[in-house]
Amino acid sequence: MQSTTKLLSRPFLWSLLVLALSIIVVQMFYATVVSPIAENALTAGGAAASRGFFVIIKDAEQQVCIIAMLWCSYLILAKAWALTQAQPLFRLDFLAGQAEQGELDLPKALNELEQSQYSEQPLLQTWIICIRRYLHTQDVQNASDAIQASVESLAVRLESGNSMIRYLIWAIPSIGFIGTVRGIGQALAQADEALAGNIAGMVDSLGVAFNSTLVALFISIFLMLLLHWLQHLQDAMVVETQAHCEKYLLKHLHA
Repeated sequence: MQSTTKLLSRPFLWSLLVLALSIIVVQMFYATVVSPIAENALTAGGAAASRGFFVIIKDAEQQVCIIAMLWCSYLILAKAWALTQAQPLFRLDFLAGQAEQGELDLPKALNELEQSQYSEQPLLQTWIICIRRYLHTQDVQNASDAIQASVESLAVRLESGNSMIRYLIWAIPSIGFIGTVRGIGQALAQADEALAGNIAGMVDSLGVAFNSTLVALFISIFLMLLLHWLQHLQDAMVVETQAHCEKYLLKHLHA
C-alpha cells in the first residue's frame, strides 16, 4: 500500500500529465504545420527543399524525439525549481529563537522541525536526523557523523533521482539511430530503381536516415547541457546542507 501511494505521488502524476500533453501538442503541431509544409516543400522539389527545417523534422522518429525532449526538459526544470524553492531555508537558523532566550529545548525543537511544512526538505531532514542522534547519544561527535552520513545519503538520492532523465537522454540518440537504420533499409530496397535511373526514392530514404540522427543528436546535446546545470545545482545544495548544519546546528550543540 505504501509503495502504491509513493508511486502515485503528485510529482509522478504531474510528469504523466506533462507526457500526455507533450504527445497531444506535438501530434497536433505535426498534423497541422509540419506535415503540410514538408509535403509542399518536397512537391516543389529542389535542393533547398530537402534541407528545409520542416522537412528535416517531418518523420516519426524526430516526432518521438521531440516528445521525449519536452518530457525530459520538464523533469529537469521541475527538479531545478524544487532546489531553488529550498534556497531561502539556508539563510535560517532554526534554533536561533531558543538560543536567544538562553535555553535550548532540543525535544521541543525536534518536534517543531518534524511538524514543519518544510519537513520533507533535505536540509530539515538532516537537522532532524542530527538532533535525534544527539538526543540518543548526548555526543556531539555522533551528531556530526550523522550529518556526514545524511549528506552522503542525500547525494546518492539526488543522483538516483536523475535515472529517468539519463535514460531519456540515452534513448533519444537510439531513436535517431532507429530512423537511420529504417532509412538505409528503405534505400537499399530501392536500389534497383536507382540503377534504373530513378534515384528520387533512394534520396528520400537516405534523407530519413540522416535527418533522424541529426535531430536526435542536437536534442541530446541540448538535454545534456540542462542535465549538467541540474547536477551543478544539486551538488551545490549538498555542499550547502553540510555547511549550514556545521555552521548553525553544531554550534548550538557545542554550546
